[in-house]
Amino acid sequence: MATEASSGFEVLELRRPPLWWRLRSRTMAGAFLAPTIVLLLAIAGFPLAYNLFNSFRHLVLTEPGTERFVALQNYVTLVTSGQFQQPFVHTFLFTVVSVAIEFALGLGMALIMHHQFRGRGLVRAAILVPWAVPTVVSGMLWKNFFDPSSGFIDWAGAAIHLPTANLAWLNGVWTSWAVILVADAWKNTPFLALILLAGLQVIPDDLYEQGRIDGAGVLRRFWYVTMPLLKPAILVALIFRTLSSFLIFDVIYVITGGGPGNATETLSYLNWQAFLVDTDFGYGGAISVALIIVAVIIALIYMRVLRVET
Repeated sequence: MATEASSGFEVLELRRPPLWWRLRSRTMAGAFLAPTIVLLLAIAGFPLAYNLFNSFRHLVLTEPGTERFVALQNYVTLVTSGQFQQPFVHTFLFTVVSVAIEFALGLGMALIMHHQFRGRGLVRAAILVPWAVPTVVSGMLWKNFFDPSSGFIDWAGAAIHLPTANLAWLNGVWTSWAVILVADAWKNTPFLALILLAGLQVIPDDLYEQGRIDGAGVLRRFWYVTMPLLKPAILVALIFRTLSSFLIFDVIYVITGGGPGNATETLSYLNWQAFLVDTDFGYGGAISVALIIVAVIIALIYMRVLRVET
């Protein structure tokens, strides 16, 4: 409803829509979203529910006729088995170390690409190359790089007389993890850098200028301006990368195959063995459910710690 102000300008009086209109809008929105929700439930919900159902059963494909309901037996085996504890420790430590390294490198790359310099567009395009390479291909690439007989790393080490020359990288526990970390960081750091770069670009330059006027140095402006306003991008980047690292499988499968011995086995690798090697869909289902629960807990912790004010 329009009213006339004393200054002569027309002022619009905004009123809340009537109840019937709001109900109609919500009904239409629900009708449009319903097909998508049904499709998502069919694609994701049914397999998850079926997997949860299998986790309470003894279901081994190589033992036909032995299927039975075992309640929580698979979960008890999961928690008490030493076969689970070591991969869990491997997964946890790899997740912490890899995410910390990749976040630090990604933030540094994002800060560099955020500044104006000649060839910035080319750099931004080139950084996508490692991320675009399929994981299996990048894993084989780095496995060949660290090959002691024909790899580039040992050749370069011998050329400059480093003690790592002619080192059998994939025969040792710590060196195997080092190769995995390098391959994973090369592949996934650009992903973090792009997300953080997008977050940097929405921070107004006026805030940095105000900080300079107030006498804040580079580090203070970074800590009190950049980091608080970058929280939404950091939250997205850390959730995606932490969950991806926690569920790592393909890089380890290609580079070490869980070896030497079982020194580089992770939970996802153990899950693959349960499903496709042992064909134990009951125990494998329990591992999958445990992975989902831990993933949800990780996401909730990040959302709690990096709470974003709206």
